[in-house]
Amino acid sequence: MSKPAFSHLDARGRARMVDVSPKPVQSRRAVAEAVLRCAPATLKKLRREALPKGDALAVARIAGIQAAKRTSELIPLCHPLPLQHAGIELDVRRDRIVIRAEAATDARTGVEMEALTAASVAALALYDMLKSVDKKMVIERVRLLSKTKH
Repeated sequence: MSKPAFSHLDARGRARMVDVSPKPVQSRRAVAEAVLRCAPATLKKLRREALPKGDALAVARIAGIQAAKRTSELIPLCHPLPLQHAGIELDVRRDRIVIRAEAATDARTGVEMEALTAASVAALALYDMLKSVDKKMVIERVRLLSKTKH
């Protein structure tokens, strides 16, 4: 069988999970970011803890961490990874919330999908918690900031 041109396709073009068994176990870390753009009045209510659904920031942190742990259940060809760390930082600014997600493991494959999933789901959880007070929110700039291995 010839080596496929794409890592997630076999020689016949069928989707497959990449075999990472020959790779060494390494410490891996990834950081991703998402932005939830909101009205300044919405963020003022958030800071005053005056939202109808409660503590939106706590919900977003837990949702992001849970999402990182379950990434392989959501993204079909991702390997299940034993995460040693999953964390969410939320930076509430004048017109947006910057969500930074970090994931770390010792494994044969990287954790960028876990970090990206964590940032995305944390943004979705914030959207859900704030939607009753802001109908014009936008989730944007979901991106990988860094990935390292050593």
